[in-house]
Amino acid sequence: MESQKIKAGITHGDINSISYEVIIKTLMDNRILELCTPVVYGSPKVAAYHRKALNVSNFSFNLVKSAAEANQKRANIVDCLDDSVRVELGKSTPMAGEASLEALKMAVSDAKEGLIDVIVTAPINKHNIQSDKFNFKGHTEYLASMFNTEEVLMIMVSELLKVGVVSDHIALSEVPGFINKNKILDKLRILNQSLIQDFATRKPLIAVLGLNPHAGDSGLIGSEEIEKIIPAINQARDEGIMALGPYPADGFFGSENFTKFDAILAMYHDQGLAPFKSLVFETGVNYTAGLPVVRTSPAHGTAYEIAGKNEACPASFRQAVYLACDIYKNRKMHQELTSDSLHPGNGDEEIQQ
Repeated sequence: MESQKIKAGITHGDINSISYEVIIKTLMDNRILELCTPVVYGSPKVAAYHRKALNVSNFSFNLVKSAAEANQKRANIVDCLDDSVRVELGKSTPMAGEASLEALKMAVSDAKEGLIDVIVTAPINKHNIQSDKFNFKGHTEYLASMFNTEEVLMIMVSELLKVGVVSDHIALSEVPGFINKNKILDKLRILNQSLIQDFATRKPLIAVLGLNPHAGDSGLIGSEEIEKIIPAINQARDEGIMALGPYPADGFFGSENFTKFDAILAMYHDQGLAPFKSLVFETGVNYTAGLPVVRTSPAHGTAYEIAGKNEACPASFRQAVYLACDIYKNRKMHQELTSDSLHPGNGDEEIQQ
């Protein structure tokens, strides 16, 4: 039914980047309207600038005052900025950072009020968005704070593989001190629960990677596997989580062993994301598991070097929209199944009589 269509809130990201290009290219395909009602948090002025730069004449946004007024048959836009906003293609500017934050703030507020069902974030610049109002390393940390969620998990998602990371946006030198048994266990719990409720996976099988080369080689090349990772895996299995490992990362991906698992937990950012992006860069999606709201984003960044050149591929952003809607549906289905199992209906009771 049309009235039940998912309302997808889309933040416009960095206005000087490829964000508007991938948003426009995604929404130009009217088939997206069969899946959801898009609501872009951005600026009609900025959108018009990008449409002209891309020479797009057969697409326009439907301007609405709020997400509540969104037209289900159009790609809608809510104006978050004033007319003084200025686009400087390919440049990182303070104004672009402020514009990124304004859209993000409004989308979060509307998600909390139930005006949108999912959030899809276009790429931001993690430097120009920094201010006294935004002191986070990225979208993930900001959203965790806004939704009062202590622990979240970044999962890179594609049809080929899913990769979560224990430590995401921290310096490599800080990783060994950051990871511990409890941290790994927390991430495994979130990953396992997300596979069940967000991806409709029955009895998920998770691979855990080691931290050191050769997964420590039985303590010869580091002790983290013995002291931290294996104890976390053992406790996870005691809790009913099917986690195996630790596996040496190079051989694990090189041998295609990853195809046997529903998801992989890597110890640090590049350990998981480098092979992921090598395999599925154009269609990969970044998903934040553990939040009360569904949030996805494309696997790429701002790509200033090609901004306004009509060279950006929208595949990853399109997949981010699709995935957000799929996860929303899976969560609803999981909630209904859980509710039914806890509260059997009258029909069951009548049959038993």
